[in-house]
Parts: sequence; structure tokens; C-alpha cells
Amino acid sequence: MAVKSIIAESLLVFSIYCNAARGYTVPPAKLEAIYPKGLRVSIPDDGFELFAFHGNLNTEMEGLEAGQWARDIVKPVNGRWIFRDRNVQLKLGDKIYFWTYVIKDKLGYREDNGEWTVTEFVNEDGTIYDTNQSSTTSTSTEYITPSSVTFSPPTTPCQQSPTAVLGRNSICKGALIFSEEFDKNNINDLLNWTPEAKFPQEPDFPFNVYLPDGTMRIENGLLIISPLLMESKYHAGILNEQLDLTAFCTGLVGTWECARKASGAQILPPIATGKLTTKNKFNFQYGRIEIRAKLPAGKWLLPEVNLEPRDNVYGNNFYESGLIRIAFAKGNSIYSNTLYGGPVLHHLEPYRSYNLRKKMSRVKWTQEFHNYSIVWTPDNMEMYVDGDLYGTVDPGAGFFLSGNQHGLQNAWHWIQGTVMAPLDQMFYVSLGLRVGGINDFEDGENKPWKNGGRKAMLDFWRARDNWFPTWNDAELKIDYVRIYAI
Repeated sequence: MAVKSIIAESLLVFSIYCNAARGYTVPPAKLEAIYPKGLRVSIPDDGFELFAFHGNLNTEMEGLEAGQWARDIVKPVNGRWIFRDRNVQLKLGDKIYFWTYVIKDKLGYREDNGEWTVTEFVNEDGTIYDTNQSSTTSTSTEYITPSSVTFSPPTTPCQQSPTAVLGRNSICKGALIFSEEFDKNNINDLLNWTPEAKFPQEPDFPFNVYLPDGTMRIENGLLIISPLLMESKYHAGILNEQLDLTAFCTGLVGTWECARKASGAQILPPIATGKLTTKNKFNFQYGRIEIRAKLPAGKWLLPEVNLEPRDNVYGNNFYESGLIRIAFAKGNSIYSNTLYGGPVLHHLEPYRSYNLRKKMSRVKWTQEFHNYSIVWTPDNMEMYVDGDLYGTVDPGAGFFLSGNQHGLQNAWHWIQGTVMAPLDQMFYVSLGLRVGGINDFEDGENKPWKNGGRKAMLDFWRARDNWFPTWNDAELKIDYVRIYAI
């Protein structure tokens, strides 16, 4: 049936049988995006009498609704029960929400809450489609979006990539494994991202709180993250009160990450900003990351265009498990001619910036959009801007050697990994805006607070007449994020 399957119509009749699902688990469905168009969903036969698939494209299911796709399959083919839509035109990043149903020995069983994201295409025979043959390499800032790519038949077999993606088994070299064009209507439509809501803490103790409301928006295909005075967002005097984010906090509940109360000089963070991450949606190891962005300008502003470790395998503190900066230029006019990229493996200097690479420019990096790229491999890391290589990080026999030379107590943990440890684990993308903090700006040079000062945040806030007027171009703007297998 086109709109509602027999199963959907008879759900109440079969509900008594669905309870039997506790004694049998429906095999997980295999979903495939077919080149050049089409969707195939299948499960292995296990003596079923019927298989049903119900799903929506890019729209979550409302309970056990019939869905955009609602089809009963009454017989298997070559040992598999297969649903096929030959006309749907899928693109990378599309998400399918679904539930499946089978009848086995006259009892009904469901598998609910299925989610699947299109990250690659396959040919009719199930072999992975190699996108290398249909794409070209460019060092300009103009790119073909995945939705406009015209695929041509592959001429070479898939070459296995060292890139790994959580939840996927096989990846071809050069394949586009993640794409975000920010072509949605609002932040809530971004299926691959989670907005942060928390008070960021150590090791940098920035002077902002992450709050999604009012700090982030999508406009003309751009993700825009803005700093906002807390007194403007709430009311005058809020900095001397308390703020509890527990109900929607993404930090550790029961800690200062989720609730803060002002006390004397320890005021609440005076700035609200935004941050998005793919932590719960997309995690990967090794690849080529390209982000087209315009960095924020203004005193004491810092862009967060990073890769962060998913599991903190080598430790939770002081960047023991690493941080990879894709694009980093300080907002102050005196600093914004210098671009930094590469790994941060400790919170304090001199090792904090030891592995970063920099590129100077006569034009401030905060004035225009640029394509920032990092190639992250099992052996090294390369940093590019607008297609030009400006730095390489080679771990040699391992980062633990230089870490030991700089007296890092945590460096011995890295011996347990590869030469790239701690940068040999799953990482996720994070995009945000940070303000101040105690490690990225040296004392002096008219800085209104001291890094070791007990009143650092309060001193920063008291100097707002000096820095706030410089925030007339303070937004971080992201055009796209694309990640390719190496």
C-alpha cells in the first residue's frame, strides 16, 4: 500500500504479539544509499512470514506512525527481506528515522527508534561507490556542494582508507565522510550537531557561558555565533546572582559546569556565547578537514574551530588527550595577523603552543572568509589555509619524547598509543566562540586581568568600556564543514 501498510492498520490487533519481542530481537536493518539514486533496506531471513519498513527522511517519527515509507514485504529474495525505493534522491548528510516489523511463527516483533545517516553511496551490487572519480581538487575557496555533484561511474576499485568513522566498517580513500553546508532554517534543524549549554571550566576558565538561545543562528547558509552580554540577555545585576542550567545542561550535572552562584569577587561569567559539537553524532579518526570560516574580531575574543577527543583516553585534564586547532587567530588587532593551527597537548606554555604552526599575514585573518584545512594522518599532521601548506607536525618517535623534555607528568600515558598519541583516537568537530580565560593571553599589553589573579573575571568585566566597543565584528561565521577520508 502507498500510504499505510497492513501492519500500520492492524497495529492494535498485533499489539499483544509485539509484547513477545522481549523473547526475540529483530535483526538490525541494513540501509544503503544507492548510486545514482535510491534507497535499499534489508534484513537477513530468519524464517519470517512478513517484513515491514516504516520511515521518514530528515523528519523524526512520531511514535509508530506509518511514515513517508510504509511497505510490507511478503517474501525474501536470496535470503534477505528487502524494501527498495528506486526514486528517492538521497544526499550526504540526509538522515532516515525508521522502525521495522517482522512476523515470525505467527508472532509480531518490532525494532523501534532506528536512525541512519547517509555517509556514502553504494552501487547496485553493494560495492562502495568511489566518489574520487567524480570530484576534482581545488585550492580556491569556491567548492561544489555535495547536493550538486553529478556522479559518474567509478573507473577504479575502492582503496581502503586508514580513516575510521564510529559506526562504520569500510571507507574508501578520498570519500566525503561528513558534510555540513548550514543550508537549514535554524539551529534546531542541524541533525548532526548538539548545542552546548554549560559553564566551561578548566584548564582555561574562559569568561563566558555557553547558551544556545540568542547566541547562534543560521542566516544565508552561514552558521553565525555571537557574543552577548549576560546583562543584555537577562537583566542588570545577574552577574551577582545565580544561574542553574541543570535542566538542559550538557556538562556534568552536580558540578560548576551546570550551576553557578556568585560570591563576592567570583561573579557569573559576564558573556554568553554559543558552541556546537558533533560529539554524539559524528566521531572519526584521521582525515582531511576543510572549514570555510570568518573569524571573530574584537578584544579578547577567541574562535573555537577545533577537533576534540571523544573519550579522553589519555586523561581528562590539561589537554592530556589532545585538542586540534583548525583555525585560531586572536581577536585583538595586535594579534589577528597571526594564524595558528595544529595540536594543543598541554594547557601551559611553553608546551601549549609547542606543536602549533603559524602563518603571518599582512591582512588580518578576522577580516575575510578563508578555507582552513588540516590533513590528519597516522604519521603526521599538515595545516593549510586557502590551499597553501603553512606547517607540518611530525611526532617523530612519539609526542611523549618532547612532552618528557618539557616536564609533562602526563606524557608517559602516550607511550601506550601509537606515535601520534594522544592524537590517535576518535575526535569530533566543535565550533564555538570563547572569551578571555587564563592561558591564551599573556599578562601585560593592557590586559585588564592577570592570569593567576583571584579576581580575573571581575577585572575583565570592570574593563568593559575598553573592550566592548571593539566588538563590532565579533561574530564567528562558518560557511561549511567537509571531511574526507585520506
